[in-house]
Amino acid sequence: MKYGKTERISGIVILLALLAIFVPWLMSDPAPREERPQPSFVIEQPVEVERRDVPAPERPSTIGEPSLSSTPREVGEDGDMPIDADPRLPETDQITASNRAESSEPDEAPATPNSDPIADLIATNSDSAQTSAESASQSSSSQSSSQGASSSSASSPSVSAQGEWAVQVGSFGEASNAQRLSEQLSGEGFTVYQRERDNNMTTVFVGPYATSEDGESAMASIKERANVQGLLVRVRD
Repeated sequence: MKYGKTERISGIVILLALLAIFVPWLMSDPAPREERPQPSFVIEQPVEVERRDVPAPERPSTIGEPSLSSTPREVGEDGDMPIDADPRLPETDQITASNRAESSEPDEAPATPNSDPIADLIATNSDSAQTSAESASQSSSSQSSSQGASSSSASSPSVSAQGEWAVQVGSFGEASNAQRLSEQLSGEGFTVYQRERDNNMTTVFVGPYATSEDGESAMASIKERANVQGLLVRVRD
């Protein structure tokens, strides 16, 4: 057997002890509300305090009686203050005379505002800046026009009849389109020629040029002046 007799007896005893503890606690009813302890509140009596009369404070002997005025006025027999028979009027003659003098003086003319030197300087600078800007724009426009004229006058590189380099600017299936492009480039001052291909295509060339450097320069000039992107090719008859 896995467990001996002693172990089983010990387990039974433990179970019986637990039953003896918890079964009465579970089966018992709670005590009624009347039997439950109630809280008690006790109000204590106030503490008696001895009361004593406190004497009123007295003025110290070192402090004298307060005086209302340093020069007391004379008091009449009946205790009233005397009233002046001829009361003094306020001295307003001088004030009236000064007011009349001020009113009789002529009003001064309003001062004219002085000119602001800073504003004048700013206006002068703005005028000079505007003038310089206009002159600069005129000079730049003249320079641009002269540059355009020089660039137009400085045409593409010279064409060589024996050259092997040319700029291919397009291939068209319709001859009219090729002719239109040729006339556009001819109007810009380029030397244009056409070649027919076996596939019924018409290719438009600009040139020919003796060297590839001349062809690249011509290609850049075509792009700048006619806005046409070309392709540098080697041509042979």
